[in-house]
Amino acid sequence: MVKIGRTNRLKVVNLLDFGAFLDGGMLDDVLLPKRFVPQGCQIGDELEVFVYLNSDDIPIATTLRPKAQVGQFACLKVTDTNRVGAFLDWNMPKELLAPFSEQKERMVKDQFYVVYVYLEQQSYRIVASSKISKFLSTGAHSYVNGQLVELMICDGTDIGYTVIINGQYPGVLFEQDIDRSVRKGMKLDGYIKRVRPDGKLDVCLKKPGFDKQAVLDLGVTILARLRGEEGFLPFNDRTDPQRVQKEFAVSKRLFKMAIGALYKDRLIRIDDDGIRLL
Repeated sequence: MVKIGRTNRLKVVNLLDFGAFLDGGMLDDVLLPKRFVPQGCQIGDELEVFVYLNSDDIPIATTLRPKAQVGQFACLKVTDTNRVGAFLDWNMPKELLAPFSEQKERMVKDQFYVVYVYLEQQSYRIVASSKISKFLSTGAHSYVNGQLVELMICDGTDIGYTVIINGQYPGVLFEQDIDRSVRKGMKLDGYIKRVRPDGKLDVCLKKPGFDKQAVLDLGVTILARLRGEEGFLPFNDRTDPQRVQKEFAVSKRLFKMAIGALYKDRLIRIDDDGIRLL
């Protein structure tokens, strides 16, 4: 059966001047417009196509690949707004509608938003929602500390970023655990840092645990910087994590571990205004 809003593998049943008709199963045959028909295509061939509804709500096939399919999250740009809602660029001929009722906040043209793509049950229209929390699972899970997962960066907060874990569960990435530049919509590997007693998940970008070599390497870098700056750097264990990341390209946690090790070895002194070489 053809799945609207998803990639399908469909058989060519007829070829005409304006395109190819594909076997739609319980639906009528689905048109693949001529510009998308592969050269040398013959009746009986199976083609991988994405099926969506055109402006007349008729199923149409295309070989274009959308930025997100039904059931997926994506970060999409608003191309226009009107009295119905906002329209998003998802690499399809017909832009994706985010109705006002499905907007977490009023969407603005040329801005990017993380949305969930879904199929309306009654109309079978493909639409988007920025109210992503209602599409994330809050049920039981089997994640454990240190487990490798795929993260999608969502909204920034006072403490870091909200994230989507494996396209299914919500999580939090704390500022102190960010050791590289991240942005809304970015997908990257990460790790479960902590499973809270209530089952909620905190994540980090590096595998949790003490990385002795990373601490030693950073300590060498800090000592070299101190010697080049007349024995003083305006950084300590209370420095803003973003400043640490910008200056040393590491997380605040790793920086604190490194200066702690240098302090323990009596190589530096930690003062209120920074660290000093001994």
